[in-house]
Amino acid sequence: MSLHAMKIKARPAAAVTFALAASVALAGCNAASTLAPSETLTQGYVIDPQAIELVPVGSSREQVLLALGTPSTQATFDNEVFYYISQTRKRSAAFMKPKLVDQRVLAVYFGPDQRVSSIANYGMQDGKVFDFISRTTPTGGKDQNFLGQLLSGFGGNSKKPPNLFGSPGG
Repeated sequence: MSLHAMKIKARPAAAVTFALAASVALAGCNAASTLAPSETLTQGYVIDPQAIELVPVGSSREQVLLALGTPSTQATFDNEVFYYISQTRKRSAAFMKPKLVDQRVLAVYFGPDQRVSSIANYGMQDGKVFDFISRTTPTGGKDQNFLGQLLSGFGGNSKKPPNLFGSPGG
């Protein structure tokens, strides 16, 4: 075989090697940009402001169920209350234990006529139960105690937050 024929055969092999190396390098760049070192996990009811607008004060119980779905839990203190509970946890790597960063309780209160009397979006702020809709701290009572127990552990009230959803890492 002549030297010229060997050069012609070597060119396709070099081109294939170069193309393979280039595709591996590009795939590595793409993977680095899409793989996030941290991860956010959300469990429970994710509050949709548009869905909340569908249930203004005066809405029927059926309207609430159609717009927001089945509540996480419900209670009867003076009147019926629907609670939609959610937790947001973050972890810096897939193998690490998730840390609770936010916990919310959307409460829909019904009056004696089974119509919505008020809606509150509770969470913790400065170590206290806080309503992010009315921007107030609720006063005491059975509901306040229940919410305090649900949200306890978030915001530094205890060492281990409650694991409302049975997920690992709580």
